[in-house]
Amino acid sequence: MRSARPASYLAQFAISARAGHKPPPADLAVSVTPSPLSVLNSAGCSGLWQDASILGSMTPPDPNLPRIGIPWRTSEEGIASTQPWQGKNRHYAEAVGRAGGQPVELALNDPQALQSLLPTLDGFVLPGSPADVDPREYGRQNTGKSEAADWGREQTDRAILKHAFAEKKPVLAICFGCQLLNVFLGGTLIQDLRSETATQLAHRRKDLIPELPEDPCHPARFEPGSHLAALAGGAEAVVNSSHHQSIEQPGKGLKITGRAPDGIVESVEWTGDANWVTGVQWHPERMTGDALADRLFAEFMAAARSAQKLHTGKL
Repeated sequence: MRSARPASYLAQFAISARAGHKPPPADLAVSVTPSPLSVLNSAGCSGLWQDASILGSMTPPDPNLPRIGIPWRTSEEGIASTQPWQGKNRHYAEAVGRAGGQPVELALNDPQALQSLLPTLDGFVLPGSPADVDPREYGRQNTGKSEAADWGREQTDRAILKHAFAEKKPVLAICFGCQLLNVFLGGTLIQDLRSETATQLAHRRKDLIPELPEDPCHPARFEPGSHLAALAGGAEAVVNSSHHQSIEQPGKGLKITGRAPDGIVESVEWTGDANWVTGVQWHPERMTGDALADRLFAEFMAAARSAQKLHTGKL
């Protein structure tokens, strides 16, 4: 049986407390209800997905739920927030809650507390970020198109990935998280799609003239036999898009399993062993009600439950 939580268990909020947050008396339990006022979904792609809202209940968590670590998107956002799951991070917490997991917010500014907390977690979602991975991390110079790196976020994601691969815990890496996963495994990135490729496909709102308030959408085509093709129920699905970088060369053990119509990489899957590690360039956490997004989080959560059972008795 999993033993009582160590003192470091409360580090999930103690880390935040050291950044100016008040730790709540219990873990955050996420409850999600459709927003009756929502006409456009939060992902863009008008009319395809409903929005959702987080209720932020502080009811005691179910100890049997898989605990899913989700780092802050950026150091700046995390330190500035006064409550857990503020800003876009709430979308990831909601998606985990809908899939049957317990989201645990991970700060970026206390590596020691993070190391104490990692063994208590059963899986990880690496979120998007307005930052870009430092090009020096994949042997390149900044061409002037990469946004400033967030070292706190990069070091936190690397610590998470090192632990997840060593302990066979599942990872769902989204947008920036997918790119960092690739670099962690020795892969490279395209620093700017518009200037380095001939693509005319809109991959973010800034690619649209005039710029629209919603993210653009496009099809993603999946490799036969891939997990994502199985989850999509076919070779293609429509996804949202909010990025200007992408995977160039995949890292060791990663297989490219999805591409946009212009050839830009949209998904990768880990093939190095049986551990469930998947990276997607789009934002499934904002695609509430979409079949592929729901199945993706459901399969991730099933892998987290398996990891939870595997590691029971180790804590």
